[in-house]
Amino acid sequence: MSKPTTAIVTASYAPDFERCRLLCETMDANLSGYQKHYILVEHRDVPLFRGLENDRRVVVDERDLLPGWLKPFWDPFSLFRRRIWLSGRTVPLRGWHVQQLRRIAIAFHVEEDGLFYCDSDVAFLKPFDCQHLWRGSDLRLFRHDNALLGDCPGDQRLWSSNAARTLGLENSAPSPHDYIGTLIAWRRDTVQAMCAHIERKHQKHWAQAIAADRRFSECMIYGRYVDDVLAGKDHFHDGTELCRVYWFEPAPSEAEFQAFVAEMDPNQVAIGMQSFLNIDTTTIRQIVSRQR
Repeated sequence: MSKPTTAIVTASYAPDFERCRLLCETMDANLSGYQKHYILVEHRDVPLFRGLENDRRVVVDERDLLPGWLKPFWDPFSLFRRRIWLSGRTVPLRGWHVQQLRRIAIAFHVEEDGLFYCDSDVAFLKPFDCQHLWRGSDLRLFRHDNALLGDCPGDQRLWSSNAARTLGLENSAPSPHDYIGTLIAWRRDTVQAMCAHIERKHQKHWAQAIAADRRFSECMIYGRYVDDVLAGKDHFHDGTELCRVYWFEPAPSEAEFQAFVAEMDPNQVAIGMQSFLNIDTTTIRQIVSRQR
């Protein structure tokens, strides 16, 4: 029996281009065991990102992924600084909503068995073989067990409840488990089956059903589909964080950033610096280069 194949998937946009370039450089230096890297961007950003393509890296236009009725416009309420995606079938969507839809839609356009999602603000500092995501034909599903019990910061419980409604589960209560993380993997065939399940439940396109409410998380929908609909079939659970992420403002000083990198757990192979922190990419590149 042949080994399952894996693709890396990154949803990005023009303001994150230099970060995405750094991701690509550190991937090329440290990642093995994958076949292709797909970068998913809005149509207007395609020419910019084409410069990152090589024999294993492909830029994918969102117009080839998403239904034609969902279109981007400049948002006048942001003084035309931000983009908004409009249709008569969903609520107005921001870029981070559409990036989630792209991450789902790519499963219908590639051949690899597994999809390993890497945000463009991630940099790999240690070697990682993507075959470690597999146990035979079962794929790793990131799950932080019982993380949503008791007081839970953020909107995870709401996203979990909305995922249940999207999937048509009888009980729309939130799951006790959190499926949101950086560097997570999904099965291509499971994503396709999940979308077909959503369409049967709602009698409409899966993107229309998901985006009827902006308070959704694609990670929650996939995780709850695997556990609550498939009873974990073709997956194994793992709560190990592969990426150490700096989440909160204010942005760290260079010394704090260096300490953050030095304190990576042995199992962590990458760092993530949230783009809203506005950390200069040159600083990130310099610190990353010292780890090589």
